[in-house]
Amino acid sequence: MQEPGKCTDRPIDRREFGRTTAAACAVPLLGSELGDHQQKPFELKYLLASCMYGYLYLGEILPEVSRTGATAIDLWPKVHGNQREQLDDLGETRFGELLQKNQVQLGCLTQYKLGPFGLKEELKLAHRFGCRTIVTGGGGPAGLQGASLKEAVKGFVEKMKPHLELAAACDVTIAIENHANGLFESADSLKWLVDLRPNEQLGVALAPYHLPQDAQAIAALIGSLGSAIEVFYAWQHGDGCHQRLPKEQELLQLPGRGPLDFQPILEALKQIDYAGWTEIFMHPVPRGIPILESATLVTQEINRSRAYLQQLLTKIK
Repeated sequence: MQEPGKCTDRPIDRREFGRTTAAACAVPLLGSELGDHQQKPFELKYLLASCMYGYLYLGEILPEVSRTGATAIDLWPKVHGNQREQLDDLGETRFGELLQKNQVQLGCLTQYKLGPFGLKEELKLAHRFGCRTIVTGGGGPAGLQGASLKEAVKGFVEKMKPHLELAAACDVTIAIENHANGLFESADSLKWLVDLRPNEQLGVALAPYHLPQDAQAIAALIGSLGSAIEVFYAWQHGDGCHQRLPKEQELLQLPGRGPLDFQPILEALKQIDYAGWTEIFMHPVPRGIPILESATLVTQEINRSRAYLQQLLTKIK
């Protein structure tokens, strides 16, 4: 029986896994060799959400990662995508081979359905692939404020402590997304989460979609959360994602499409020297379909948003 807080599962052949990891991480490692004294411009580290391509086969999605400017894949399970289930069907060895072939890192596992207290096996899987981020929801009651909110967040953090012990052993951060109709639906709830967290194994996946669409307020929140932000979703509310809309309206969730000004938000990310993942994101209706009709079109649309963000970055001094 495995001891609590130990992350010792290693079913993948270590030489093969080492080659996979080395290939996936080659570009970031080269960047570190430029020298500490050379000033580099602020850049975003892009992560590609598999669910943007619906239920498309992983072998077809992974070549798109580098084409979107990303270095890593975020695997989503049903109903939004099915690539996490595809990993199980393929087996870890074959999945590792696909990562190596495409020089892609497994950067994140998104697991809302397991929740923050059901991640034991997922943490060990992440460890085996050198994946250092799992995103999930926080659940809990919605609509709390003031002292009641603080106490609820404190209770959540206490309940998380044994899970964070395993996360630390696996070198994984559990990032809680702010989500409507739950405990972590407000800016204050996220601030309390960061203030009360016992260690850096508990972080934030920040989704502007679920916050008031005030760029300055979102920027201020980023300043408050600082290095606790593990994943930043480049995602706005637009016209929403819960009912069928003409495609042009649905795409308003994306940066550069809808009305939210990302300039103050990017300035805030630069101010905290943000080094976490940035995921260009939206939800289609119904869930499980690609955001556009083909992988090529999905990639083009992601790159449209990336070009918008990159253009804004050139204005930041």
